[in-house]
Amino acid sequence: MSKIKVFLILTGYQLTWLACVFGETKFKQPLLGLYVGFIFLAIFFIFNKNKIKFLKISLYISIPGYLFDSIMVFFSVYEFNSSVILGTIPAWMIILWLSFSTLFDQILTIFKNYKFIGVILSGILGPATYYIGEPMGLIFINNLFLFVTMMVVFWIILMIYYLKVVLKS
Repeated sequence: MSKIKVFLILTGYQLTWLACVFGETKFKQPLLGLYVGFIFLAIFFIFNKNKIKFLKISLYISIPGYLFDSIMVFFSVYEFNSSVILGTIPAWMIILWLSFSTLFDQILTIFKNYKFIGVILSGILGPATYYIGEPMGLIFINNLFLFVTMMVVFWIILMIYYLKVVLKS
């Protein structure tokens, strides 16, 4: 994969993340992330050579992520500070999970050769991105111990699931 493609995918995902976070917290435009995310996903999908594979990966990653977040919010481990809630989580979290799945389709495939590193990084970086939301006022953690434990376990399992199941399908 070309470096420019990697750069564009990472940039698109990061712009979506920024639009979701700052659209909610700084700009008071909670749907900004949805708009930016839809544009990113549409462009990604149009230029993706294997659309069926991407749709599968997207569902394999996004559905567990959405369910995990929903369960954690339902049990009050954490809660989102959002004005537009769909189910139990912000509407923009759905587009954020779908945008995040683009990384699994194109970028994170590198970890099929470095499984242990992928699992460790997932267990560290996944929870860290959520934790960063608390000082920003985006998320309120009600039980820090349970939050850290469940986050680390979920993100490790998600990466193992990706490496063992999703990459094989």
